[in-house]
Amino acid sequence: MQRIRLRYTKRGRLRFTSHRDFQRAFERALRRSAVPMAYSAGFTPHPKVSYANAAPTGVASEAEYLEIGLAAHRDPEELRAQLDESLPKGLDIIDAVEVRTPNFVERLEASEWQVRLDGVTGPEASRAAAAFLAEERVEVERRTKNGVRVFDARGAVAALEILSPQVDGGADTEGEGARDVRTGRACAILRLVVRHATPAVRPDDVLSGLRATADLAPPVPAEVTRLAQGPLDEETGTVTDPLALDRAAAPVGPVAADEPRATASA
Repeated sequence: MQRIRLRYTKRGRLRFTSHRDFQRAFERALRRSAVPMAYSAGFTPHPKVSYANAAPTGVASEAEYLEIGLAAHRDPEELRAQLDESLPKGLDIIDAVEVRTPNFVERLEASEWQVRLDGVTGPEASRAAAAFLAEERVEVERRTKNGVRVFDARGAVAALEILSPQVDGGADTEGEGARDVRTGRACAILRLVVRHATPAVRPDDVLSGLRATADLAPPVPAEVTRLAQGPLDEETGTVTDPLALDRAAAPVGPVAADEPRATASA
């Protein structure tokens, strides 16, 4: 069985799709593209698809990941293009590699987020970020299905900085990178790197921390985009490519059809 790891996006209005919505759309794309899926054993076989750390509904993302198992060998790039063509615009398959290394989920150590704060000036955001980073611990509350939970938002933050202000023209851009960030009216843009921890700290938890430490309260909800997730370089506070190890392990040159292919579980 061949395994392929895919990177996909949620852009523009498609950020409001739930994870279940994406699963249904992706399964339809698999059928349209006639992908030779491998199936689980048992009375109710399911296609072998596994998802990793999906972003919340309402959050845009440039770095979502999943893995599929195939019953027959396919070229990763050709497979990527076919699946991308079968998905709606905004749910885009932008990268594909053959699985050659194990423990993929363990590589997703942190996420890099871009947070747009309409109605907040750069100096206001800078003062709030400095106050937040000066604290050793910032406790915030989040309501869960088991009641209100209190946890530390500061400890999970590896980097927090204010980017150059942008101006809003009222429409989502379609350029590379932060595809869901608009340009035109002045606003504050935060770059945020958050470690994946238990309990998970989300960008809205950090915004709650900014409100608690500096009384920063944007007049409208923040627009959040995940730009990357993967291994964390603690020294630089940057998130690196989790697919790099699979690319590095790929053989140089064409692989003979009868040559066994290295695969590993996620």
